Amino acid sequence: MPRFVVEADGGSRGNPGPAGYGAVVLDPVTGETLAERAEFIGVATNNVAEYRGLIAGLKAARELAADAEVRVRMDSKLVVEQMSGRWKIKHPDMKPLAAEAATVLPRGQVTYEWIPRERNKHADRLANEAMDAGRRGGQWEPSASTADLPPQGPPGDAAKGAAAVRAAMASGGATRPAAPADSAAAAASGGATRSAVPADSAAAAESHPAPAGTDVRAAHTAAGPATPSGPATPGTATADVRAARSAAHGTPSAGPAARDVAADLRAARTAAGPEADTLFGEAEALAPVAPAQTPAPGSAPAGAAAQSPAGLAARGAGAPAAAAQPRATAGGTGTGWGGPDMGAPATFVLLRHGETALTPQKRFSGSGGTDPELSEAGRRQAAAVAEALAARGTVQAVVSSPLRRCRETAQAVADRLGLPVTVEEGLRETDFGAWEGLTFAEVRERFPDDLQAWLDSPKAAPTGGGESFAAVTRRVSATRDRLLSAYAGRTVLLVTHVTPVKTLVRLALGAPPESLFKMELSAASLSAVAYYADGNTSVRLLNDTSHLR
Repeated sequence: MPRFVVEADGGSRGNPGPAGYGAVVLDPVTGETLAERAEFIGVATNNVAEYRGLIAGLKAARELAADAEVRVRMDSKLVVEQMSGRWKIKHPDMKPLAAEAATVLPRGQVTYEWIPRERNKHADRLANEAMDAGRRGGQWEPSASTADLPPQGPPGDAAKGAAAVRAAMASGGATRPAAPADSAAAAASGGATRSAVPADSAAAAESHPAPAGTDVRAAHTAAGPATPSGPATPGTATADVRAARSAAHGTPSAGPAARDVAADLRAARTAAGPEADTLFGEAEALAPVAPAQTPAPGSAPAGAAAQSPAGLAARGAGAPAAAAQPRATAGGTGTGWGGPDMGAPATFVLLRHGETALTPQKRFSGSGGTDPELSEAGRRQAAAVAEALAARGTVQAVVSSPLRRCRETAQAVADRLGLPVTVEEGLRETDFGAWEGLTFAEVRERFPDDLQAWLDSPKAAPTGGGESFAAVTRRVSATRDRLLSAYAGRTVLLVTHVTPVKTLVRLALGAPPESLFKMELSAASLSAVAYYADGNTSVRLLNDTSHLR
């Protein structure tokens, strides 16, 4: 059964006065925005607007999946307690709204949770955008919204300190100005630049032909802004986070204010403890740990060698496990790009399998097809990558997708390194259903409606019961966490496919889903991601094919 988180809010500038609501549907695993709703409703009270936001959020969740389990999170104690059945509904304006909300989805599918206002900023900003639009004489338009916050990991995480993490990410630290007097949000129309519509469908088939990427990009362009690159208003969270990023990479212009933002994030991570590390998986690229000192002009940041691809080999061999390393603290004085030395990371060297007969033909080749073996070219590629990894001497374990092409590639490397191969089901490729073995053009000709739905939404599955890319993201995230626990502080070769590799890289960067369109991933290519004990990640390598030349 699908599961969603709905965050909703409403506001009135006058109570009663000009009012609006906002609601957002989130994926509870990835934290990605699945739907947004907002509307200016004329003159109304705060409570009426809050109920209208709840109804809109529940309807949006129902449109995504009528059988979904929904966790509603609101900062309105009144609405949460009344809808939970603990408080009576006495006001005549509230009764019909509560009754309507109760009928959107079956009562057993919906639960309610009160959250502090600072953890409901996305819906709050949507409500203020709606009120701003009403003040201008119009209505809220999704394509013009800037309410979406940067990805923050699983919403609703009850681990200690999770609220502090979300508050730090949303507020940008102490450098933000106070909210306007007539605003019920931290920012009425500013804040973090909007992320694009979720599009894990960007991680296309084993060898996705160019027209697919073109079609998907066109779909996202039509849906709204496709990249988080819009202008930042001074004082907004976007500006602060960008400044924090500059400070973290040693840019002299960032200044102490940006380092304060990074310090807030470090303090939040410390409070959260190890249970909440997943909250930082997608946030690290937006606000990495800032250095204690700004490097002198022309000098390399301290620790840069360890962060470089060459440093990967130096730190991988013989490194102690990182499980017992201390966590970063707000007062840490570490130097370089990564803050305090957290010990050896768990490093995933990501190897896409060698070619099969389907690869040069650019056909969908997932986990639901014929499970092809390596071609002669693919076997040569596997031998070449085995020699390259043997020369580096850093790989300490080999883990493979269960599909034959990966197991053959992994075995070639493992035999050369003298290591066993462990098979991990979670590393398999997407199941492309009835599209297996077809080219993109053939799928477009035979299943045009299904293909368009798949391109438009990561929740849509290929024809014939295939696997959606949202499902793949959840599977790969869970697999990553298991492997990080099993191989703390070690360098592990993961032999897998296009979709898992791109998904791991995207999550490590904290990049939006459409970034997958911009990654090239060749057969038998190497990529690498390091995962530190404090939750930091570092993408070390992407699509290295030098060993094949």
